[in-house]
Parts: sequence; C-alpha cells; structure tokens
Amino acid sequence: MALSRAEMDRKIDEHFGFEALDDIEGVLSTLAPDVEHDIVGWPTGPTDREGARSFYQTLFADLADGRAESLRRLYGEDFLVDEALWKGTAVGRPFGLEGRGRPLEFRMLHVVQFADNGDIKRENVWLDLSAILQQLPQA
Repeated sequence: MALSRAEMDRKIDEHFGFEALDDIEGVLSTLAPDVEHDIVGWPTGPTDREGARSFYQTLFADLADGRAESLRRLYGEDFLVDEALWKGTAVGRPFGLEGRGRPLEFRMLHVVQFADNGDIKRENVWLDLSAILQQLPQA
C-alpha cells in the first residue's frame, strides 16, 4: 500500500524532530527494525539499527543547536527525497574535523524509503562535505 505525501512528511518530520532534540531513542523509533542506514562516506558504510544508534551518539556529541530546514521534497510511491539546509555549531569532531565551537551550515540530501507501515526502512544521506571542509579548516 502506497503512503500519501502527508504520511511521508509526517514520518520524516517526526524523525527530523527527534534529531533536533538529540533524542536517539526517538530517532530509532522512526526506523524499521531491519532498517538500512547509510550516511555516504561514513567509515562503517551502510549499517543496521544498532549502527544507526552508534552514528547518532557520535553525531549528537559533535554537533549542537542543530536545525534542518527542508528546502524541497520529491516523492515516489514509497520514498521521498528531501533537500535540506542544516545550521548549528560544531562542538566536537564532526566528520573527523575539529569543530572548536564554530558555526556550521551545510546542505544535506536524504533519500528515504518507507515500509508499508510507514517506518523508515532505508535512509541514505549525502552531505555537502566541501562546505563543511571550508567552514572547519584544520590549520
């Protein structure tokens, strides 16, 4: 059964809301038990729900006061593509770079596929690493 755009929006907005609160259990509650979680370029590669937990623990320690503004969404029968702008502060070592409390802003592209029950069964995230590197020089 295909999800409506409103149902997809509701689930991804719930997911992003938990991310904004640094609520790992909340984020995980939006994922299917057999989720494929893939942050492109992340050292572990695509992973499962426990790998997603580890990713979010690291991410939430490295970035603070984050908020993502959705710029546009494209929809398919069981997926959406969300282009967003993330703004916040790099307090730890985001993506292996010294944050030093500097402000950070970068674009993200999420490709999200949904299970029939509305849970996220695949999350694929692409980050604008070039923008991140420009804002967090390591000199």
